[in-house]
Amino acid sequence: MGFIPMKYAALLIAFIWLPAAAAAALPSAPHYALYDPASAQMLLAKNADARIAPGALTQLMTAYVVFGALRDGDITLHRELIPTQYALRPQQKEPRMLLQSGVAVTVDELLQGMIVQSARDAARVLAEAVAHHELAFADRMNTEVARLGLRDTRFANASGADEAGHYSSARDLVLLAAALLRDFPDQLPRYARRRASHNGIELYNPNRLLWLDPYVDGLQTAQVDGLGFSVAASARRGQRRLLAVVIGAASSGQRDSEAQRLLNHGFREFESLLLYRQKQAVKALRVWKGTRDRLDIGFATDRYVTLPLGAREQLSARLETAEPLLAPVHAGQQVGILHLALDGQPLLDVPVVALQSVPLANVFARGVDAMRLWFR
Repeated sequence: MGFIPMKYAALLIAFIWLPAAAAAALPSAPHYALYDPASAQMLLAKNADARIAPGALTQLMTAYVVFGALRDGDITLHRELIPTQYALRPQQKEPRMLLQSGVAVTVDELLQGMIVQSARDAARVLAEAVAHHELAFADRMNTEVARLGLRDTRFANASGADEAGHYSSARDLVLLAAALLRDFPDQLPRYARRRASHNGIELYNPNRLLWLDPYVDGLQTAQVDGLGFSVAASARRGQRRLLAVVIGAASSGQRDSEAQRLLNHGFREFESLLLYRQKQAVKALRVWKGTRDRLDIGFATDRYVTLPLGAREQLSARLETAEPLLAPVHAGQQVGILHLALDGQPLLDVPVVALQSVPLANVFARGVDAMRLWFR
């Protein structure tokens, strides 16, 4: 069998079919997705691959790139920036921080304005700080799109302005939100803020779920002419976190209620089970032509699976491994796939990796194993 490199390995998902009564309780918005980041499972989806105008949800990727620049030391939170005329150019109906020409503003203030109020002028100033021009910044955004495996996304700007060639999907946006929280967990508190201020002006977060649900801790809302109201929402209850994206609701109230309904459904109707701990051996494989002949295989991180409540007894697993396994083998290298099924139907395919490295043996030992393989 063929194996994909670990940095590109993705879980292959089969959606769980719901009874008609449960399906009737789900949102009526034209596009939505519900995702469990612990198990990397898409629990529910409707028209999730359709390409839509993401509006201010674009700024999830803007933040992702800016957070990367902060991590790499390319910019700092306290760096002061002078907005350019390009960044301040007014656009119809756009949310803004009301930045002033010639007046310095810090990266930290700009992030708060962009995250709390979806301020487009703040997004453009941040883009120029990182890449000198918004178009160059958009190129960086699309590099991350490719690296994260977002199949139905392309960004033409950092602010979320609607233009040709600028699109995403509910599935890609919920995966982007998951990547944002996974790769930059220390930045999550920024998304939980209900308000911020700049130059004495109060900025209020339009994500009303932050007021309505104490478990919601972000992320962002959007409104696009001709499409409607959208939200990417994150909620944590106990040790579980779920992410929901709702696209194209008829009003902001419907957007909030449908996102809340989706999250409630996920927490109520599904449970997350720990299958294996990080680096816990699932099996020992025979290794040929190496300095050792046995190798433990398992998972690089804790491995969870999410199931409909009460379906544990219907879960089954089948391990498929590379045979024969030849040295050298590197720790973290994919050497198999764990196929999970629910009530006999495919549910999830999870990459299994080597837990140790096995260097190549000397010429004599390799020759002995070559002979054994010949007669095997």
